[in-house]
Amino acid sequence: MKKFLMLMMAVTLMILAACGSGDDSANPDELVMGFVPSQDSDTIAETAEPLAERLGEEIGKEVTAETMTSYSALVEALGAETVQIGFIPAFGFVLADSMYDVDPILKSERHGSATYVAQYLVRADSPVDSLDDLGEHASDMTWAYGDASSTSGYLFPASQLMEMYDLESTTELQEEFFGATVSSGGHDASAIAVLEGQADIATTFDDVRDTMEEDYPNIKDDLKRIGETAEIPNDTITVYSALDDELTEEIKQAFLSFNDDKEMIEIMNEVYNWDAIIEAERSDFDVVKETYEKLELDESVLDDE
Repeated sequence: MKKFLMLMMAVTLMILAACGSGDDSANPDELVMGFVPSQDSDTIAETAEPLAERLGEEIGKEVTAETMTSYSALVEALGAETVQIGFIPAFGFVLADSMYDVDPILKSERHGSATYVAQYLVRADSPVDSLDDLGEHASDMTWAYGDASSTSGYLFPASQLMEMYDLESTTELQEEFFGATVSSGGHDASAIAVLEGQADIATTFDDVRDTMEEDYPNIKDDLKRIGETAEIPNDTITVYSALDDELTEEIKQAFLSFNDDKEMIEIMNEVYNWDAIIEAERSDFDVVKETYEKLELDESVLDDE
C-alpha cells in the first residue's frame, strides 16, 4: 500500500509538472519585464513604463514593467517563470543560468563598450587615497554595497580585495577585514550612505555619481574615487529558455530596432544608462562565471539579501 501511494504521488507530481510547462508558459498573453533596483526603485519603474508599452506594441502583447526587491528576487522570478524578460546584470545572469534554463539574448552597450568597471568611493576627506591604503584603515570602516548578487556592487570588488589582501572567504572579508558592512539595496543608495556618514566606502558601477549630480550637485567633490576593478561584461536582457522561440526572436528584434529610435534609446539610457542594445552570447559571461567559482561566494551572504 505504501509503495502504491508513493507511486501515485509521483505520477501526480509528473502531471502537475507537465501542466505547469505547457503552452501558456511558453507563449503567455501577458509578459512581465523585471528590473533590478540598481538605482531608486520608483524611478526605474516609472521610467520603464514607456519601454514596456512600446515593446507590447511591437510584439502584440501586453507588457508590464516590475522592479524587483533585489537581484536575487529577479533570478527567482525568472526561474519561476513569473518574469519572462529580465534586465539583469552579468552576475545575476550567471546565478540564474546555474539554477535554471535561461538565455541571454541581448546586452547593453555604454560609451561604445560592452564592458565597464566597478569603482570604490570614499568621502573626500578620507585618509584612504588608494586600494593599497585600504588595508591600514579597513577595520575601522563600514563597507556599503548594493546587493550581494550585484556584479559591480559586490562580486568583482570582493574578488579583487580578497586577492589583494589574501582573504580566504567573503565572510572573512565582511567580518574581519572591514569593521562592518551594510547592504544598501542599490548603487546610488551605497553612495548616499557614504555621503551621509552611514558608511565609509561604497562599491558601485562606474560612475554612479554621474547619475546623481542633479540631486547631489557636489557629489564629485564630496566623494572621491580610490580605485576600480577589472573589466566587467555589461548587463543582459535574459529570458527563460522555455519561452516560445518565435516569441523570443520577436522580443529580440523589437529591442534591436530601438537602436534606430532616439526616443527609445533615451528611455533605455534613463533606466540603466544604456546607449545601445547588442546581441549577446552565453560565452560573453564566462569571466563572471570564473570569478564567481573562484570566489566560492558564501551562501550565507546571498541568504542575507
